[in-house]
Amino acid sequence: MTDFPPLMIDYHGARLAGVDEVGRGPLVGSVVAAAVILDPAHPIEGLADSKTLSEKRRLALADAIRQYALAFAVGEASPIEIDTLNIYHATHLAMRRAIDALPVAADYLLVDGNRMPGHHVPGQSVVKGDQRHAAIGAASILAKVTRDAQMRALHERHPGYGFARHKGYPTREHREALERLGPLEEHRRSFAPVKQLPLV
Repeated sequence: MTDFPPLMIDYHGARLAGVDEVGRGPLVGSVVAAAVILDPAHPIEGLADSKTLSEKRRLALADAIRQYALAFAVGEASPIEIDTLNIYHATHLAMRRAIDALPVAADYLLVDGNRMPGHHVPGQSVVKGDQRHAAIGAASILAKVTRDAQMRALHERHPGYGFARHKGYPTREHREALERLGPLEEHRRSFAPVKQLPLV
């Protein structure tokens, strides 16, 4: 793991919510965000950027997060909202929804990336935060596991697109399926590879 300078946060026992998203780049489905407040009394070993973990490890850690975290929640923005707002604003909408859904209110937010989502709870954005803070890593894992499950469900309904394999990203398989079968209602019509194709 890359070494980063320590985060300059004055904790004072605050309930810190890590926030991260998954699904900005795919051509289909929602953008999904998660917020997690870890319980210092129940540390979870192995939390990290979800992209660096195997699917088996992500699933095991997601179960541990649901069992041991002080609070967690998932929020999303739909393909229609992505097309209406753009992916940047839709991502922040999903983050705000996740934060608002926490059953225990957060005192401070640690948000992956370089922009805050515009929430009233104070906090800071953290570049490469999913590698630097366990709570953000936990949020990235929950968001990834949630969105992957959505893509598997979409694959069951529309197996010709290969969603279970590429998770909606613009791979060659996905682009060829789009050309052959056309876009679904779940596709993001504002994204360039989809924009010019008629709905099925």
